[in-house]
Amino acid sequence: MRIPYYHVDAFTDTLFQGNPAGVCPLERWLPDEILQRIAAENNLSETAFFVAQEGAFHLRWFTPTVEVDLCGHATLAAGHVLFSELGFLENVIRFNTLSGRLAVTRDGKMIELDFPARPPMPCDPPQNLLSGLGAQPAEVLRARDYMAVFPSAADVAALKPNMALLSQLDCLGIIVTAPGNDSDFVSRFFAPAAGIAQDPVTGSSHCSLIPFWSERLGKNRLFARQISARGGALYCRHLGERVAIGGQAVIYSRAELNMPAPSET
Repeated sequence: MRIPYYHVDAFTDTLFQGNPAGVCPLERWLPDEILQRIAAENNLSETAFFVAQEGAFHLRWFTPTVEVDLCGHATLAAGHVLFSELGFLENVIRFNTLSGRLAVTRDGKMIELDFPARPPMPCDPPQNLLSGLGAQPAEVLRARDYMAVFPSAADVAALKPNMALLSQLDCLGIIVTAPGNDSDFVSRFFAPAAGIAQDPVTGSSHCSLIPFWSERLGKNRLFARQISARGGALYCRHLGERVAIGGQAVIYSRAELNMPAPSET
């Protein structure tokens, strides 16, 4: 069995930047074990799989080690593949996911994700978070992920976290953020418990970052940068119970996965 496969750099218009995602369009679902093994073999922060449903697509995301409930860059990548490679003619794609119905809208070269807002709430920081970051944040909050807020982008860029300590936290990931210099805010994202030391660009973390910075800065439209080594640009809107996360994507490669017979897996 041969499966189409696309390697997409998301939240960028330039190859070798943004966050690379694998995208596998499927005619029908394969066993979860096979999906996980494909994601592990790809060894990208996320591989997206989707199957056409009546009027929509069923979309799932896997890191090299686990399935996750929400992923922005792989959703952007899946939308880009449908629009640019698979001939999807409408301007809005609807995905059914573990996080409910998500919409992906095309506007020229820009693709905008309609995601649930996850406002973070102040919390007492666990010691492994502080020790793992190796620095004292000004604030610590939590939604799905812990969020550590620092005074400056330079503070965020300078962090050299201890992944072994961060992997012991009871969360998917750790967001670190600060006001930006040439952006409204910057962030980094660590998820060692999910097999991702540092994610290059993380759409799902902005479900919490956008409500936080929208309230803090008093504006509903924000431009964000994720300051990983690859870097990424995100165009954000706060919509109350939803957030809009916009970006571009570019295809790095097109291939086929040569899947073994079931008895060989």
